[in-house]
Amino acid sequence: MASLITCPHCGVRPKEEFTIRGDAGPVRPAPEAKFAAWDAYVHLRDNRRGRMAEHWQHSGGCRRWLVVERDTFTHEVHGVTDAADHARARAAKPAKARSSKAAKPATAAKTARKPGAGRGKA
Repeated sequence: MASLITCPHCGVRPKEEFTIRGDAGPVRPAPEAKFAAWDAYVHLRDNRRGRMAEHWQHSGGCRRWLVVERDTFTHEVHGVTDAADHARARAAKPAKARSSKAAKPATAAKTARKPGAGRGKA
């Protein structure tokens, strides 16, 4: 059985018409954010097993960006929304709820050693 994705603009289409970008969870830091926030945004990603929201582009159709909620283990698609609608809904949520999720990856960057730290004096 072929994997099918229901594009909100084109209807049911085979997954081969889509290109995956990855996790739709990370929030882009402000331009003036600290290095650790940018490092976490660019390099740290969860590779979870189970349900997850991902960015997909309908490259073989309407070329729109979508957020596809799917199970990374079974590949079952649970929902599809236009990425612009997803971003608007996400922006409408209180900033406090978003900041608790965004702070998690940055804590790993804070524990990294600073150059020269831990070296004894000669």
